[in-house]
Amino acid sequence: MKRITELKAPAYFIASAAVGGREEWQGPLGGSFDFIDPSDSFGQSTWEMAEAEMGRVALNVALRKCDLSHSDIDVIIAGDLQNQCVASAIALDSFGIPHIGVYGACSTCTESLMLASAMLSLGSYKRVATLTTSHNLAAERQFRAPTEYGAQRPPAAQWTATAGGAFILSTDDEIINENRRRGLPVSACITDFLVGRLIDGAIKDGANMGAAMAFAAADSILSYFEESDLTPRDFDLIVTGDLGAVGSRILREILKEKLPSAVSRHEDCGLLLYDMSSKDVHAGASGCGTSASVLSTHFLPMLERGEVGDILFLSTGALMSQSSLLQGNSIRGVAPAVHLKSLTANNKRSSDKISAPCCNNDEVRISDTEAYEKQPSGSNAEGKPGYTRPDSGQISENNGESEVRG
Repeated sequence: MKRITELKAPAYFIASAAVGGREEWQGPLGGSFDFIDPSDSFGQSTWEMAEAEMGRVALNVALRKCDLSHSDIDVIIAGDLQNQCVASAIALDSFGIPHIGVYGACSTCTESLMLASAMLSLGSYKRVATLTTSHNLAAERQFRAPTEYGAQRPPAAQWTATAGGAFILSTDDEIINENRRRGLPVSACITDFLVGRLIDGAIKDGANMGAAMAFAAADSILSYFEESDLTPRDFDLIVTGDLGAVGSRILREILKEKLPSAVSRHEDCGLLLYDMSSKDVHAGASGCGTSASVLSTHFLPMLERGEVGDILFLSTGALMSQSSLLQGNSIRGVAPAVHLKSLTANNKRSSDKISAPCCNNDEVRISDTEAYEKQPSGSNAEGKPGYTRPDSGQISENNGESEVRG
């Protein structure tokens, strides 16, 4: 059974944006987020609507970074943690972009990137966007109990991120060349992907999702290197989405026995988003916004700067619901993987090195801050967020505590 799909043409990242809340802002990657709201409300009256606004802002900032309009996007693939993906549906209803809703729990980011790159490779689309969000308080209310209830969390529990990421991809040479001429960075791409397989790790504890996902991550990593001609030494990093401390330990124990060379290359987004020495997030971050925001703020910039050449990136998902857990069902895990490649790094396998069409890696690029018009920030008289819901797909006015940053 073939599980790896090699793309006919690499899918290039032409823009990305990350949004976050207070805890994410205070974490190690906080300075790299494009938009933060310390109130976590994003100017909305409910946490569910706050997550929708997060998605709207993330997509708008990504569009502004590459000077595009929503009409330039052929299709958007979006998902979140709310029932029927309602947060992303509300976020995108005013854009008028053809929409595909996906739900892979915390694997949604990679699932969306995988589908986007496959659709672009067919040649029917020029630009495809993806959007992934999660909100701590919306997710807690849906999957566990409202935070006002004050339920104690066991040590294996993780903190759902109030975060999200938007990505715009293209395989069109003309678009890539135009971006490069205008000084917009095009320095990373997706070359191939592996579809995740459902793995039942026999975990029935909804507060121990890292353990449930670890077996799916191990299956995807082992399957990738069994089928591929590549080895872990051909990759600088093997990154999982949100296994956290517990899941990462299980994964490394499996890899230590079956694929030792992969152990030292493993990193987990759930262990990078927060400063776990100063924040009580128990086993780390979770939620589909974790891998999306960490990819945008940390790993894509590493690829763009040429600090790493190749990353095997797996968002990890725990498929469950309140009802399934109450009925005694175990949690199924899934971990789709995408191969991310830098266009600027001195890759170890020079014969496989990819260059953007007609690009010169020495040419001067303007910064992301100059690549889009910065939104206003500050505080109103009451010091409260001052969002105005847009009638179209335009970014909301921001006169409150929220801040847009390049």
